[in-house]
Amino acid sequence: MCIFFCSFTLQIFTFKHLQFLSFLLCLQFFVGGNWKCNGTKDSISKLVSDLNSAKLEADVDVVVAPPFVYLDQVKNSLTDRIEISAQNSWIGKGGAFTGEISVEQLKDTGCNWVILGHSERRHVIGEDDQFIGKKAAYALSQGLKVIACIGELLQEREAGKTFDVCFQQMKAFADAVPSWDDVVVAYEPVWAIGTGKVATPQQAQEVHIAVRDWLKKNVSAEVASKTRIIYGGSVNGSNCSELAKQEDIDGFLVGGASLKVYFYCWA
Repeated sequence: MCIFFCSFTLQIFTFKHLQFLSFLLCLQFFVGGNWKCNGTKDSISKLVSDLNSAKLEADVDVVVAPPFVYLDQVKNSLTDRIEISAQNSWIGKGGAFTGEISVEQLKDTGCNWVILGHSERRHVIGEDDQFIGKKAAYALSQGLKVIACIGELLQEREAGKTFDVCFQQMKAFADAVPSWDDVVVAYEPVWAIGTGKVATPQQAQEVHIAVRDWLKKNVSAEVASKTRIIYGGSVNGSNCSELAKQEDIDGFLVGGASLKVYFYCWA
């Protein structure tokens, strides 16, 4: 199927790729659009209008993550076919935490998902693995589904530490979350986010299959087989089709391309 995800339109076309049918039937493809700190009321209204007019197939999960201040606007105007995610949440109940937003508030606005552990929260804001794991556990305990982000810095990849870093981040989630039923793992190599660089399909698949194997060994074979592992990091229309061919890539978490010219992929 082909997903065309852009500020003008979002369409899904169907192709038959029999060699990929076995894994397509196992895990539903997931497309997430992380709008980050972008947009205005007018631009988001236009994007929502385009999304509402799109033809979406039933076998693709589509989730968008607007900035906090536009969550209510998007929820009140976007088709129910597309789910809403927040870009962050607090570690527990609300209270005297200036600038934070609680899971309860997110649910009150109609959010279904939250992105946690994104590299910009880890490396710009300074959130550590254990803090992120606790946030994920609390969100799940309150019925909010989690997009759990992992990924290595360029110097960590060059030092041969990609697996060590990703496994450490996975362990922090595994030590905290009560269940993986409502978790999607997003592998986003930090060196590829917003840089125009992208992991090759082989590099991405290597990490995805290693993460799945880590889940099998450290959580359970069932969780490993059922958990979707999606890729993010400068994904766009020119590279996503090759990435989507990889057996262990179950979708994408898209940043800039989800607001700018276009995003499409087929799987």
